[in-house]
Amino acid sequence: MPVLRPRHLCSVAAALVLTVTAPATAATADNSAAALREVLFVGNNWDGTADVIKSTGDFAKIGRINVIPDKDARMAEINADPIKWIYFTAIRNGVGEGHDQFVDDMYTTPDGKSVVVSRPSFADVVSIDLATGNINWRFPVSGYRSDHMAVSPDGTRVAVSASISNTVHVLDINTGKQLGSFATGDKPHENIFTKDGKYIWNMAIGDVNTALDDPAWDWTKGDRHITVVDATTYKQVKVIDVRQRLDAIGLTNYSDAVRPAVFSPDESKLYFQVSFFNGFFEYDVATDRITRTKTLPKNPATSEDRTTWVNDSRHHGISMSPDGAKLCVAGTMDDYATVVDRTTLQEGPLVTASKPYWATVSGDGKDCVISESGADQVTAIDFATGQKTVSVPVGDHPQRVRLGHVGADWTSPSS
Repeated sequence: MPVLRPRHLCSVAAALVLTVTAPATAATADNSAAALREVLFVGNNWDGTADVIKSTGDFAKIGRINVIPDKDARMAEINADPIKWIYFTAIRNGVGEGHDQFVDDMYTTPDGKSVVVSRPSFADVVSIDLATGNINWRFPVSGYRSDHMAVSPDGTRVAVSASISNTVHVLDINTGKQLGSFATGDKPHENIFTKDGKYIWNMAIGDVNTALDDPAWDWTKGDRHITVVDATTYKQVKVIDVRQRLDAIGLTNYSDAVRPAVFSPDESKLYFQVSFFNGFFEYDVATDRITRTKTLPKNPATSEDRTTWVNDSRHHGISMSPDGAKLCVAGTMDDYATVVDRTTLQEGPLVTASKPYWATVSGDGKDCVISESGADQVTAIDFATGQKTVSVPVGDHPQRVRLGHVGADWTSPSS
């Protein structure tokens, strides 16, 4: 794909609407809402399971879903196709750190009857019936690996990154039918729908599995940029070259691979992490420039050898309190999480955590919830105090944590 630059594109109005985050699928505004229960889904990537826990309070476990009930069939397909087998093995030995990646992301349908899951090692997206545990539909992505997803504000569409083919597919959440797709930079990662559902933002992170991690070799990591598309036509409306924005403030040795990101409630600021950096940036949408840089503390026990950092991460996971006053940052390789005041950018207590991989917000908005992939647990941190409130055991290597809904009387499907 040719390298795209903003000067080759028509500009988009500075007031282009953004989103604070793709919201969890909400109950529809009819009588079915009363029959639904808000929960958190925790994807246990190496297990091939998703734990369902309370969305507030003690975050106690409610049940568990097997997200690879068709594992035998999928493995038979992979073993019968040499190319699929090569990619499957490469995922295991690369981004999987010696493990298969069975669940990356997940969202429930608006009626709370199904959960839609992206499965990197199986290069697909599936819908799983929450009552029976059976697969409703399956969509194989282009290329050989699926990754982060986003759900539209009305809960009817999911966008999934196909990281090998540099493509994002947009699917009907109920049928799995593709509604459209669009091209991205190298290795599409995070997706965000705007609050009005009109646009999708995609962040491409490039090649994160090579050992060429010195800044001098950054050019080998690929074409990384933010792509904004119309969510109806799936046509590109803007490309943001973060390299140019970093160079403009003198940070020429910083990576431009945008990792997790979150928008402010007034949709004027984007806060994002990049590869190798223990901190985050504030980007002003109207002026199209980086306005503030926040460097967070380094853990003295963390090796300075970049090749030892998981998939080029230093910090991976950022969320914001609903009122926009606080940010919550997962310091992945530094083994902590912290709440940051958004006005002053002053961090609070460093809460010890084992390879925290994601940060989200509790159902009541009071807590930041992080996944501790190194300790197989999720931990809640109070936005107001910055202190840990509770940790809950989950499965092997939890990563993505998403709000969703199940039936009010839901229990785990039988085996």
